[in-house]
Amino acid sequence: MTVKIAPISESLATFFDQNEYSHIAILVDEFTNKYCLPIIQDLLPSNFTKILIKSGEHHKNLATCEQVWDRMTKANMDRHSLLVNLGGGVIGDLGGFCASTYKRGIDFIQIPTTLLAQVDASVGGKLGIDFHGLKNHIGVFQLPKAVLIDPKFIDTLSIQQKKSGFAEIIKHCLIRDEKEWSAIRQQSFEELDLSKLIAHSVAIKEAVVLEDPKEAGLRKILNFGHTLGHAIETYLLDKGKRKILHGEAIAIGMIVEAFISHQRDLISLQELEEIESYLFENYGRVKLHTEEISKIIALTAQDKKNKGKEIRFSLLTGLGDCGYDIPVSASEMKKAIQYYLN
Repeated sequence: MTVKIAPISESLATFFDQNEYSHIAILVDEFTNKYCLPIIQDLLPSNFTKILIKSGEHHKNLATCEQVWDRMTKANMDRHSLLVNLGGGVIGDLGGFCASTYKRGIDFIQIPTTLLAQVDASVGGKLGIDFHGLKNHIGVFQLPKAVLIDPKFIDTLSIQQKKSGFAEIIKHCLIRDEKEWSAIRQQSFEELDLSKLIAHSVAIKEAVVLEDPKEAGLRKILNFGHTLGHAIETYLLDKGKRKILHGEAIAIGMIVEAFISHQRDLISLQELEEIESYLFENYGRVKLHTEEISKIIALTAQDKKNKGKEIRFSLLTGLGDCGYDIPVSASEMKKAIQYYLN
């Protein structure tokens, strides 16, 4: 897999010069079709197939996959075809999954257009869809042929979408780079050099994935903030206006899981307060109700890190360090969420 951070006009042209395909399809949603496809359209062959799907996590399901597979089939795409995924995490996850399973697998490339996808979702080859309300429940590990990152795409994003991606940058610093964590928390979001931070996050994730491609051990540290974060995101997904973005959920997850780390004497009270202060400053506080805590905790039973009946977390073991496969009880989770609410 090649990860290249460069102007897309250069990286995509080079990719097509070095690779030949019988057919090329591009997967977009209504937003990337309008704002991003025009940027690369002249770089694509004239006979490419456009596959348009609806945006949003609630469309990352088997029904949408069927639409994609149907369009690929009707376009007579063979095993020497390429699928270009132009979009955020939903496009990358679902498009990569569809490509990896179509005719037992065709090549695909990721062109991530959101900050979240550029720093996290597009790198590492974890692909999948949601199933019966459970996030990324069905999926595969399959590396893309290339990941082509152009930071200019994030100019098309709202501040809310940018901050959603920034949550994963914070996570990478907390689990792997104390020095960078200390640097970013001294700055406001508006002062940050996002292009530099994209490269920093990609380097961290690439190094971890190279050591543990299929999440047998070390790669689980990338899930810090995600056990309870995913549960909260899933719980709020069908709650109308209360629905939150992935990064907003992970920000909550990092606060509550840092609290569990502190309760286990893995990080100090000062370190916990630094983390929660910075996250509250950037993401505010999401309103959750006490009577919802048990329903959120119940969703962690489907977390992919679990073993048997043990709910296993990745917890900070210091700033810039993270442990994994750590069993956490329901009572600890309840106390952590109540801490967030207070």
